[in-house]
Amino acid sequence: MSAPSQKALASGREPIDEGSFRQLVEGVLDYAAYMLDPAGTVASWNSSAERFKGYTAAEIIGSHFSCFYTEEDRCSGLPARALEIALREGRLEHEGWRVRKDGARFWAHEGMDAIRASDGTLLGFAMVIRDLTRRRAAGEELRRNLEEFRLLVQSVTDYGIYMLDPEGNVATWNAGAQRIKGYTQEEIVGQHFSRFYTEEDRAAGAPQRALATAAHEGRFENEAWRVRKDGTRFWASIVIDPVREPDGTLRGFAKVTRDITERREAQLELERAREALFQSQKMEAIGQLTGGVAHDFNNLLTAVIGSLELVRKRLPAADRNLPLIDNAMQAARRGATLTQRMLAFARRQELDPELASVASLVGGMTTLFDHTLGPSIVLDVDCPASLPPVRVDVNQLEMALLNLVVNARDAMPRGGVIAISAREIVNRPSASFPLPAGRYVRLSVRDQGHGMDAATLARATEPFFTTKGVGKGTGLGLSMVHGLAEQLGGRLHLESVPGAGTTASLWIPVAGGEDVPSNASEPTPAPETTPLHILAVDDDALILVNTAAMLEDLGHEVTTAYSGHEALAALERMERVDLVVTDQAMPGMTGTELIAEIRRGHPDLPILLATGYAELPNGESSTVPRLNKPFLQAHLDQAIAEVMRGRPKSPG
Repeated sequence: MSAPSQKALASGREPIDEGSFRQLVEGVLDYAAYMLDPAGTVASWNSSAERFKGYTAAEIIGSHFSCFYTEEDRCSGLPARALEIALREGRLEHEGWRVRKDGARFWAHEGMDAIRASDGTLLGFAMVIRDLTRRRAAGEELRRNLEEFRLLVQSVTDYGIYMLDPEGNVATWNAGAQRIKGYTQEEIVGQHFSRFYTEEDRAAGAPQRALATAAHEGRFENEAWRVRKDGTRFWASIVIDPVREPDGTLRGFAKVTRDITERREAQLELERAREALFQSQKMEAIGQLTGGVAHDFNNLLTAVIGSLELVRKRLPAADRNLPLIDNAMQAARRGATLTQRMLAFARRQELDPELASVASLVGGMTTLFDHTLGPSIVLDVDCPASLPPVRVDVNQLEMALLNLVVNARDAMPRGGVIAISAREIVNRPSASFPLPAGRYVRLSVRDQGHGMDAATLARATEPFFTTKGVGKGTGLGLSMVHGLAEQLGGRLHLESVPGAGTTASLWIPVAGGEDVPSNASEPTPAPETTPLHILAVDDDALILVNTAAMLEDLGHEVTTAYSGHEALAALERMERVDLVVTDQAMPGMTGTELIAEIRRGHPDLPILLATGYAELPNGESSTVPRLNKPFLQAHLDQAIAEVMRGRPKSPG
């Protein structure tokens, strides 16, 4: 052992002797420590070196250290360069592959220090080697994962995924962000993300609020309009998350943007379809209710009108009660007009269709319009004569058009222009305008009035809904037009903006070509008929008594029945039956069911169906002679004459 140094003695500590130092070196397990002579030959060897490289001291001492290098490193002269650098600079640190005795490779961190004597003479080199294979594998795995993540983010094209610095400047940019927003990475990195916002959102401070929310609450999520490079807008789903260092320092923000414009449009379209379905179901329910009320009211009016007519016939011409009866009859007829409008809304009025020219129909009403509108209204008509024909009930369509024109007039109390136009339109159906594809004539009435807001427009076709004052409207005009359009296979479409007027468009299908003759609206005198034996059937006593009285007044013999089953029993008892007059809506057995039963045993017996409904089951509406309620005695007499002549018709 060498003598203690003066410095060690002065410090009061015993110096580490050579044996202790050797034990220290041998005790280091994670590092291989050994010496090289100036030529690079191994001069010493510790147990860790043996464990790392597989050589015993006896096997390796005296061998050149280049045997630890790979073949390619030896060929490139790396061992000699390592000695040269360590000699010149005093130290060399390096990482690379090294080779064990069995030929296996390991990743080594290598430290080489030049060892010199006090006079500067080179004594050799101290080598310290550490096996970093596992750490390198972990690092490689981490780098591989990061690279895969980077490639993943860059490969996503449906999402814009990018980083913002704490101030909101774009720090990274992926392919999805470029596809969605139009900017390349070179154009946008370093720019503030607020440029993606609309002008109004920037003015309202939306970008700053988004970052502040993300920083304070840990997340910001929203849907809103965003702007592309070309200025176009898209509906975006936005998520912003703060990115923090382990100590909590804000490093920036991770931002994910998705273009969901198509999804939003699909949702809006679905909502519009749902709203249209709800409106359709609501109108259908109202129609069912309205139709039922109108049917019952028709029955009452039938009894009232028939009774008034019979009473008037039985009074002398100079009777002072005649004006009162006439007044009551006029009121009853106005009530009948209301029920017809209600039935029109419910699509249950009887139509008398024929081929018609819309241009001719509008042209024939211009004189009536002139008298109705007054001097403050200017009428502008544009209906080309070349329009294809439509199949309509002319009287009902004229009434519908008059309703629309009167509504337009009432919307302009100070006067203005009412434009009536007609065009042929080829419709392509959509959820917001559900009409079958095909050709239509669109008959429009446009005014310059005060218009309607969205809430009023949504209810405009509901029966009894009106914005006019008390006593100035029944609320049945537009509902009647709506029902007529639906029954014709078309649609009433209303467009209105408050302060900018209203356009009411009646879409009517173009006719297929065949003509359907119409019936006269006023009864014509019926020829004299011989007295008949008639079976009258109705479950309503008021109607049945009134109908029997009218028939008896015409000279017929009447047997009454209050149900279908009672009628069948009476038919079997009666010796002679020339005609059956029956109601349709009866409990237990409807009129059409009664007719089917009668025809099984009496196929040639004439039958007349008296009803206020337009739609009957099983196609009976086209095969059974009809009499519409309410009816006058003249209507009844004419219908009987037509049935007995074998020419089914529906007068009245």
